[in-house]
Order: sequence, then structure tokens, then C-alpha cells
Amino acid sequence: MATASATLPAADLLPVSPRANFAYRLVRLVGIPLLKLCFRFNWLDEFALLLLFPVEPRLHFLADPTQLVNRKFQWWLVRMTGGYVPVVRERHGDRALFRHVDRCLEMGGAVAIFPEANYGPTEGELLPFHKGFAHFAIKAGVPVIPVALSGTKDLWFRKPIRVVIGKPLPTTGADPATLTDLAFQTVKAMLPAYLEPPGRKLLRNKLTHLF
Repeated sequence: MATASATLPAADLLPVSPRANFAYRLVRLVGIPLLKLCFRFNWLDEFALLLLFPVEPRLHFLADPTQLVNRKFQWWLVRMTGGYVPVVRERHGDRALFRHVDRCLEMGGAVAIFPEANYGPTEGELLPFHKGFAHFAIKAGVPVIPVALSGTKDLWFRKPIRVVIGKPLPTTGADPATLTDLAFQTVKAMLPAYLEPPGRKLLRNKLTHLF
């Protein structure tokens, strides 16, 4: 394993094997290498993907570990149930990041990317997509799976959320700009209209800011 920085944890790129730890098998519910494209609102987004996608191939998240290591339980759960690739936001065109993602896909893993690179400001509103995911997918020759999440920005006890998984977007013959635009339009069309549920919103502040 290699690190993106001497101060960052190593990228966890190990594929799942029959000896996968109990926590991983418990939380994750077979396949080819692929890249999952989602947009994010809150901490629940990663957990929803871990719960809904198959156990294998192991799902790796691009994440800033300097934030995660301060959230002890979330950091433990991410390491036990999925992989991660460390991202240094200040490094544009980071070669170490490309090596980590390439290696993950070559080993048969799946990579989950939030192309907005930030939390959405309003439920149901997309920020512009960055093109990094398109470069990764085209180079590796793997499909992109669009995923739309609704209802995760503000959370409360027993609040329903929706996760919509779209059809794979082929990358053969595509260029990064075209694939990025296609992915944005696809996720935008998949995103259901959000209507805030009526009734009491128990533990809203605590659950929204749990991590």
C-alpha cells in the first residue's frame, strides 16, 4: 500500500476475499470492476451505498482522511466495511490518486465517487460535476453506474430516504467532457422531486449532524 502524503493514512485497496471480516459481511448485503457515481448531501450517503450494493466487488470511496480520522466511529466503519482512497483536495492532477484508483479497478474493486466534491446546498439540487471520475472510468474502460440519493441532507428518526440506481453508462469511445455532461444530465433526470414529509421530526438536529 502507498500513501498520498506522509501525513495521510495508506490507501486501503484490498479486495474482498472469503476471509473478509465480520463487520464487512454484516453491513454489506457478484460483479465486474466499475465506477459508481453519486452526489452527496450528508454522512448517510456512504452508508446507504454500502448497504444496498453487493458485497463484492468491494466498494472504495474517495475521501479526505484528515476529516475522517477525527470521526472515530465513521472512520472505523469505513475501514471495516469498505475501502478508501485518500484525496488531497489541494493537489490537482494528483498522480498518486490516479495510481490508487487505477490499481483498485485493476484488482476488480469498485470505486464510489461524489463528483461534486462537496455537500449539496439544497435537497434535490446538484452542483456541477468535476471531470475526474470520467478520466478514471475511460482510462480503465469500466462502466459508470449513476446513483441518485434523496432525503439524506436533513435526517430524523424514521425518515424515509430514496436511492435510485440507474443503468450503466458506457465509456468506450467517450471523452471526459461528454461523459461528465451525460452523467450530470442522467443523475439530474433520476433525482426524484423532494417533498419534506409531514409530522414530527424527532432527533433532527442530532441525527443530521451525527458525524
